[in-house]
Amino acid sequence: MKQHLNTLFVTTPDAYLSKDGEAVVVKIQKKVAMRVPILTLGGIVCMGRIGVSPMLMALCAERGVAISLLTEHGRFLARIAGFTPGNVLLRREQYRRCDALDASAAIARTIVSAKIANARGVLMRSLRDYPDATGHADIDNAAARLASSVDQVMHSEDLDVIRGVEGEAAKSYFDVFNHLIIAQKEQFIFNNRSRRPPLDRTNALLSFLYAMLAHDARSACEAAGLDPAVGFLHRDRPGRPGLALDLMEEFRPFLADRLALSLINRKQVQADDFTVMESGAVQLSDAARKTVIVTYQKRKQDQILHPFLNEKTTIGLLVHLQARLLSRHLRGDLDAYPPFIWK
Repeated sequence: MKQHLNTLFVTTPDAYLSKDGEAVVVKIQKKVAMRVPILTLGGIVCMGRIGVSPMLMALCAERGVAISLLTEHGRFLARIAGFTPGNVLLRREQYRRCDALDASAAIARTIVSAKIANARGVLMRSLRDYPDATGHADIDNAAARLASSVDQVMHSEDLDVIRGVEGEAAKSYFDVFNHLIIAQKEQFIFNNRSRRPPLDRTNALLSFLYAMLAHDARSACEAAGLDPAVGFLHRDRPGRPGLALDLMEEFRPFLADRLALSLINRKQVQADDFTVMESGAVQLSDAARKTVIVTYQKRKQDQILHPFLNEKTTIGLLVHLQARLLSRHLRGDLDAYPPFIWK
């Protein structure tokens, strides 16, 4: 099993990243705050007003370390990467499958079914962990609807129908998400999913975690030789990493949603860690972002048994393993893409 490579997240406003030999140097107010060997990094994520020297960009490109630029809210802006040595035959097959709606539907079907199954797993885990919590009946009913949605998706061959079922399942899931918040309920009340911008603290936390997960998924696609822009569930749109968004769907409930709930219920983030802007947008403070990032990175180090490979791996490598399984399917080594289903 490969060693888990860390991602360096830089969130302090006006920080500057530069090259010093084979190391990445982070300076804050012209003082060295951190020095990290390039060989220990799998990626760099800069959030907000962060500067990067041209020499460091060149070093990262040579070493295969992608630099992702995000806004303070976690919205993806750009990615700096070197030459992609992806297998041209693999990518040509990816493009052919994407152009064929039936082939796209076959892959999208497995991805969506896994996403819904994992969302149901989050609800069932909450029922087990908090049997006396409010909304028990609502959660139980939502879990039943999600089970039915999985069955619908698995028997559908139409891409639009699959997307429609996914949308209905997401609504059922998020309709009861507020019941999963046990602590700080008034401060973290969740009525519905809001994006661009997030309009409450829970949505701000979810969006931030999704942005980090999207970075990992995009890196996984590149590392596996796939084109992250060409997806099967998420169709082509300029500037959108469709395949990376496809790949992260299975992990939204398992990794991002569960981590958001844990941070809230364990009071690792609190109401004063968020700022409400004049526009109504809600964003995490710099200190809270660091707390979330550290917790996310620690979570990625936890070990789990891969349900298909039957091998122990770290959670952080799961998305990379799934990208490689998708590559094997496109090459014809696997009859179907085996999605990650949390057990």
